[in-house]
Amino acid sequence: MAIGDSDSYFDDVSVGHLTAHSQHAHQSLTPNGVTRPQRPRRSKFTEIDVDGEHASAPLESAFPVPLSRSSSCDSEVERESPSSSAIPIFSLHPRLYLLTLLIFILLPLLYDTRWLNIPDASVIGVRAGVISRAGTGGDDFSLRRWRKRADTNTDVCSRFSGQSALVNGTIYVYGGHSTQEPRQNENTWTNDFFTVDLTKSWNISDPSVSGLPQPSGPPAVANGYLWNSYDSLFLYGGIVSDSPPALPDPYSLWEYQIKGGRWVEHRNPKTSKGNNSDSGNQPVLQSGEGAGVSVPELGRGYYFAGHYDHFTTPGWSIQTERLYLKNLLEFTFPGYSNDGVQDLAGGKTAGNDGVWRNVTQGGIQDTARFPTRADGSLVYVPGFGEQGILLSIGAGTADSFSQMNVIDVYDIANSTWYKQSTNGEPPKSRVNPCAVAASAPDGSSTNIYVYGGQNLIPYGQQIQYDDMWILTVPSFIWVEVDTSGQSTPPARVGASCSIWDGQIVVVGGYTGPNVSCDNGFYVFSATELKWQNNFNALSGGNTQNHQTSQEKDLMALSGSYGYEVPGAVQSIIGGNSKGGATITAPALAASEGPLATGKPITYTVTDSSGAVVTQTGTSSVTGSGGSNGDKGPNIGAIVAGVVAGCFAVLAAYLGFCAWVYRRQLKLYKNHVAMTQRAAAGAPNEKSSFLPSSTEGSSARNGKGSMTDQSSGVGGTSSKLVGSNSNGQDSNIPPLPTGLWPPDGGNSTANSSNEDLMLGQEPTFVGVLLNPRRSLRVINRD
Repeated sequence: MAIGDSDSYFDDVSVGHLTAHSQHAHQSLTPNGVTRPQRPRRSKFTEIDVDGEHASAPLESAFPVPLSRSSSCDSEVERESPSSSAIPIFSLHPRLYLLTLLIFILLPLLYDTRWLNIPDASVIGVRAGVISRAGTGGDDFSLRRWRKRADTNTDVCSRFSGQSALVNGTIYVYGGHSTQEPRQNENTWTNDFFTVDLTKSWNISDPSVSGLPQPSGPPAVANGYLWNSYDSLFLYGGIVSDSPPALPDPYSLWEYQIKGGRWVEHRNPKTSKGNNSDSGNQPVLQSGEGAGVSVPELGRGYYFAGHYDHFTTPGWSIQTERLYLKNLLEFTFPGYSNDGVQDLAGGKTAGNDGVWRNVTQGGIQDTARFPTRADGSLVYVPGFGEQGILLSIGAGTADSFSQMNVIDVYDIANSTWYKQSTNGEPPKSRVNPCAVAASAPDGSSTNIYVYGGQNLIPYGQQIQYDDMWILTVPSFIWVEVDTSGQSTPPARVGASCSIWDGQIVVVGGYTGPNVSCDNGFYVFSATELKWQNNFNALSGGNTQNHQTSQEKDLMALSGSYGYEVPGAVQSIIGGNSKGGATITAPALAASEGPLATGKPITYTVTDSSGAVVTQTGTSSVTGSGGSNGDKGPNIGAIVAGVVAGCFAVLAAYLGFCAWVYRRQLKLYKNHVAMTQRAAAGAPNEKSSFLPSSTEGSSARNGKGSMTDQSSGVGGTSSKLVGSNSNGQDSNIPPLPTGLWPPDGGNSTANSSNEDLMLGQEPTFVGVLLNPRRSLRVINRD
């Protein structure tokens, strides 16, 4: 309803409320500053809508006679005979008046049955109407208009940056931008709401699309996310219009109940304290351009990073710089448990409003190694940890990009972030790609398909991409898909991607200024790696579209029914189309986290005859049809590290011994040369090991006799001489202090000196076996 309209009591009160709420707006609610003229107030019950049907009738027309006595009525009474007085007539009319008044009062109240304590918000129900959830804030039911909205126009020029979810074979798309003509730059924000049916086959030129009523409550936003359980959608985040500028409202979570076809508002959400989270009891703020993912298997939705600014957060000044984020916001769906939240400890389940947790301190998350970012993609992969992992792909800020050769990995069970390096040539850095994951039939690999996106740097020279890449997990190897020779869609950014029956369905996307209008529906075969003109719905499969071999596992990846591993991936990781990957760990080994200790969930695949096609593991997960692998140390890495360490120590020891040997050999040669010169008649020549007698007696007392060296080293005569009263030969000069062996034993240094004096050349083997003895010799040089 336009703000300028005032056809009823509800309009007047709503306008007054909106005017008071918009005192901080940057521009007036009324164009050109013109004051809206006052209109006469009509009856409170002039306009009533029931089940989306709008009816307008004056209150007076509902009664057979005027509400007050008139002259006409008096004349009618006067025509009655005295015996038939006016009592019967006027006794009937007040009763009709009272009955009609009660109907008009009570019928609208049936739309709000909080007093009946019924979970549904209405006994009658509203087709795509707006319902205020009990217990979430003040009651302003009387301020709302219940009226049927126009169905979404599905025939548009282009559509991009919407929020989407895939539930039981139906894609739901809400909001985003849509244009009616090429190069339209204003009034593109919408609250359009439509579905794409994947339970039947269709051609991309005529997709199976159905428009739903545009809701009157949820805001028109883009670049938020639409979480999904198996029976509800939950709208979080997004940015409001910047052309013309709009102001964001305080955040409310909007839930779309699929079965009843109604929207429910959850007001004033606050966080709860949990593992690696904030302190709890903090208001949940709306952020935009983050990365979202739904994990209905766990009953949770996640929204990673993004930013706050004046188009996302009420009261944010336009002069205040945009604030980029790196937190992970977790929402536990109503009726599900979550051990990571204190309020849900012990197996408790979330109430009607769900439970929020803001993870801010998960491992490296609060360090400089973990940058802020926006406009990325988030993908869920089962296995490795007890509850699976999340992978952040792409993203950036106004100044930089997140690199694609290192992936941030979130262990859901431990609420902790890790980094994992990739192998192979990575894609170019980009923002706003779309990504989906498909599981091999045996689960030995999960292949993540990344499509499109754009480069924002330098500003004003954006480049959209049309390439398709595969990041195969757990090897973490990038594989570029060869689409040359194919009829590929125009390059795009901000598209929504979903996978069902092994086919990737692309909805919307911004294609740049060079494409006039774009149909916005494309299909890519994840198995054949080809763009195709049709979506081919497959027969069979369960409601979650699991692989046949994985149907008994509730934690299996949905949308993979009919998918087989492409040949381009098989050539990298080994195995065949059913799985059997031979590379079952990261090519660049993980040092910690679930990828270092965990394994993928694997399954046994059989053919139609029951014969085993591929078997890659056994189950070890309670309540799961697959296996999570045995956790333990990486024995191969440990052995390799020990062997490498031993070789390093051995090389260092050999180098040290070689140095000692060369030093000792040099001393030996010097000694030989000096003794030869002394024997030839050089009396003043001194040996470094045999000082002259003039140096005095400094030998220790009580030591044994020495060999007479008068004939020189290598001489033919060698005789023993007596010792004096101190036990020392008076004719032999004493050895320098320190070369004598200690009391009670022989010294290795002394024996080395004897080797030199007896003409024994040192050997490398001798040094190798006893380097300490040789080291003492050279230290005396």
